Amino acid sequence: MSKYFDIHKFPDEIKIMSSEELELLTFEVRDFLIEKVSKTGGHLASNLGAVELTIALLKVFNPPEDKIIWDVGHQSYVYKLLTGRHRMFDTLRQLDGMSGFPKQCESEYDIFDTGHASNSISVGQGIAKGRDLAGDDYQVVSVIGDGAMTGGMAFEALNNMVSTDSKQIVILNDNGMSIAPNNSGLSAYLGRLRGTRKYANIKKSVKRQLGRVPVIGSGMVSGIHNTKETIKFAVIENGMVFEELGMKYFGPVDGHNIEELTEVLSLAKEAERPVIIHINTKKGRGYSKAEETPDVFHGIGPFDPDTGAVLKKSDSPSYSRVFGLKLTEMAAKDRRITAISAAMVDGTGLGTFAERYPDRTFDVGIAEEHAVDFAAGLARAGMRPFVCIYSTFLQRAYDQIIEDVCLQKLPVVFCIDRAGVVGADGETHQGVFDLSYLSSMPEMTIMAPKDGLELEKMMEEALAMETPCAIRYPRGEAPSMNDEPVEYGRSERIRSGDSCAIWAAGTMVGEALKAAELLSAQGIEAAVYNARYVKPLDEDLIKKSAAETGFIVTAEDNVRSGGFGQRVASLLVNEDVKVLSFSWPDAFIEHGTTSQLFERYNLDGTSIAERIAEEFEKKA
Repeated sequence: MSKYFDIHKFPDEIKIMSSEELELLTFEVRDFLIEKVSKTGGHLASNLGAVELTIALLKVFNPPEDKIIWDVGHQSYVYKLLTGRHRMFDTLRQLDGMSGFPKQCESEYDIFDTGHASNSISVGQGIAKGRDLAGDDYQVVSVIGDGAMTGGMAFEALNNMVSTDSKQIVILNDNGMSIAPNNSGLSAYLGRLRGTRKYANIKKSVKRQLGRVPVIGSGMVSGIHNTKETIKFAVIENGMVFEELGMKYFGPVDGHNIEELTEVLSLAKEAERPVIIHINTKKGRGYSKAEETPDVFHGIGPFDPDTGAVLKKSDSPSYSRVFGLKLTEMAAKDRRITAISAAMVDGTGLGTFAERYPDRTFDVGIAEEHAVDFAAGLARAGMRPFVCIYSTFLQRAYDQIIEDVCLQKLPVVFCIDRAGVVGADGETHQGVFDLSYLSSMPEMTIMAPKDGLELEKMMEEALAMETPCAIRYPRGEAPSMNDEPVEYGRSERIRSGDSCAIWAAGTMVGEALKAAELLSAQGIEAAVYNARYVKPLDEDLIKKSAAETGFIVTAEDNVRSGGFGQRVASLLVNEDVKVLSFSWPDAFIEHGTTSQLFERYNLDGTSIAERIAEEFEKKA
């Protein structure tokens, strides 16, 4: 499969390829992606839908001189493939291999590292203005998905675009989905635009016919501009919001027609003001399995390309599933319970809840700030909202959590999925900051379950609270350790020992128990405590364990700065006790499997045991 890309010099050859050769290229690209992603896993459906668009971009523009910004960056696989990285695809999302997102350190063609949504128009504006101030003349193109366009920052950028007075091209890649189908007002508006090809056809026909009229034809074409605008507003219900904002609008355009895409991109390239191009694409295009279930193939693990079946599927329930089923059970008894997601209903385990209680399920799109304030309003109205968002994306709503939830002392429950390192998605998606930024917020309670049973107990505890609460849990399988009651602010001793006390938060309890077993074989008896509460700390039990052993070890799946370990160390600063902390360093953590990353950064049970043993050797 790689031979085709070995013998062609992309992207340069794209500019001289015939229409037939470009059509063949689309088949080669799709076959290549299906073969490679079926082995490594990754974001497949979105990339299959962006094949023709990427080819057209590389035919019309000249990156890396011209700057192309991808939003969200997971739709950049075709771009990577056609900019000289085809031999790296065997390492896609693997430790020390090629990232699944644009990375400046990986290629000069990647102008900006993008992993979160809705930022490309703002970034593009800044680059375009910087270009103008420097006296350069390259093109700036922001490719934004319709899901990312639901984010408030995209609208802020559109509102400011004309005032910057810099030429920028925005391509709205509209496939009717983000990860799951869109339900927003913008999505409905774009749906109406998709039905207005008749306007584009009318415009082409009139211009073509008038252009044939001798002498006066060209003048007539120019003179009907105002009439054209009237037709446009008559054909397209509610008017053209983009042109009202001062942009030149092209579309809707068939996103799978290279000739049509090339034509409109060339026109946009020559325009003198900001341009937005609305293209329609189909997620999963060219692979029937992905076309039928694009949400499944949005981000998928290794799979059988013939059947589409995921190869490694565990029978054990994930934390997300445990959470979703428990919330559904709780909602049957309490009509105040509502669930809010930011384009992640299925990803956060809310599928069953949404089916059972559609009137109490709210998917706000990729708009985390709105999700939090919407929840604040629900809580003020007497509801009990559960806000279900991945850790990495909750960061986007930092201010709203402080100002509109904590300051108001509202009973909003933040269910933080994918907390800690998540593996193959890498730096932009590792959820290793939430304990730090949430711990600084007054009125906030933070819980971290060690297993699925404890997650359920914590959800019940959170529902009974009258103040803000966060429950953070990792990606993947939820183990079952023991079923003990959860008492507010109290921790749990799981294993006794008098040599040292290992205090672990959440998923690190398992690693702490492994370490304790290894240490016991060396004659070092370590007690293991399940912190349960990161805020408030169980201060009495922590101090008691410190007095008993003189040696406290903390372990957390969070960065060191401002995390659980530092809070414990601060508590014991005046005590005669040694404190050793295990956490992620002050750095952005690369992609790789979770186990690989734990080993690399010495956070696995074996590394923890070795480090503790070293301390005892020094003491001896």
